[in-house]
Amino acid sequence: MLPSQSYVNISFFQPHAFLMIGIPGLEAVHGWISIPFSSMYTVALTGNCLILLAVRRTPSLHQPMYYFLSMLALTDVGLTLSTLPTTLAVLWFDHRLIGFNACLVQMFFLHSFSVVESSVLLAMSFDRFVAISNPLRYVAILTNNVIIRIGLAIVARATISLFPVPFLLKRLNYCPDKNLLSHSFCFHADVMKRACADITVNILYGLYVVLSTVGIDSLLIVLSYTLILHTVLGLASPRERVRALNTCVSHILAVLVFYIPVIGVSMIHRFGRHLPHIVHALIAYVYLVVPPVLNPIIYSVKSKPIREAMFRMLREKRQG
Repeated sequence: MLPSQSYVNISFFQPHAFLMIGIPGLEAVHGWISIPFSSMYTVALTGNCLILLAVRRTPSLHQPMYYFLSMLALTDVGLTLSTLPTTLAVLWFDHRLIGFNACLVQMFFLHSFSVVESSVLLAMSFDRFVAISNPLRYVAILTNNVIIRIGLAIVARATISLFPVPFLLKRLNYCPDKNLLSHSFCFHADVMKRACADITVNILYGLYVVLSTVGIDSLLIVLSYTLILHTVLGLASPRERVRALNTCVSHILAVLVFYIPVIGVSMIHRFGRHLPHIVHALIAYVYLVVPPVLNPIIYSVKSKPIREAMFRMLREKRQG
């Protein structure tokens, strides 16, 4: 028996476009709201591009730790560019339409970059584990070829995991009167709820993707830091313990900045249906916009080599 009998006899329907929404209830001040959003997008793009340039132009930063940081910065640039066009179009120009296929493409890249970011954070935790537990063989273990393979595996994993999602959505019959999205970008959970069909397969596959990527990554990161803590506590000198833990602070903060909003989004979508729409919107923006903004700030503040390389580049540009 179909879950919605009222639509059994309706022919197959897919909308030409969806209607996006900015921040519910605050449409009248979208122009003002666009100022902090524009500032955050600028900080995210500028900060992450500076990290990429700093690592590329500074030979002393050609080390595994900073290669993984470059991967994180590049992922944050991609994640920022995934939501920037539609979000600013809604806030600046009240341009709220997005084509059905364009929506699926944006959703694919948005979720793919999120999976990539989770995987990169896991790779960075492995990097810290190797550096602390086996410092003498650190460079021998994490060679350039190994790092390239890790990077390719991360991209392949995200692509393979998310590739079926747009096709699973295209097979659905959609409601003609349910084309209003809950955000200024396309979320999988949001798009599939516009369908007038059985979405059990979509729900189960979405849950599988989350558990097999972000879920497993978070557990392995916890395991990595458990092993790191065990190694650090085995060091004889308190100064060595502090020095070893200090090398992990930036990564721990980056992990918290990413995973806390991820947990928030998951909880809101599953258990927060009674909450106001503005809460859903704000949590989603925190999840997608805040990590790319904070990551370059965290690493420029906590990592002296990165900070010095960025300042040196800015001075050279000013003098040039």
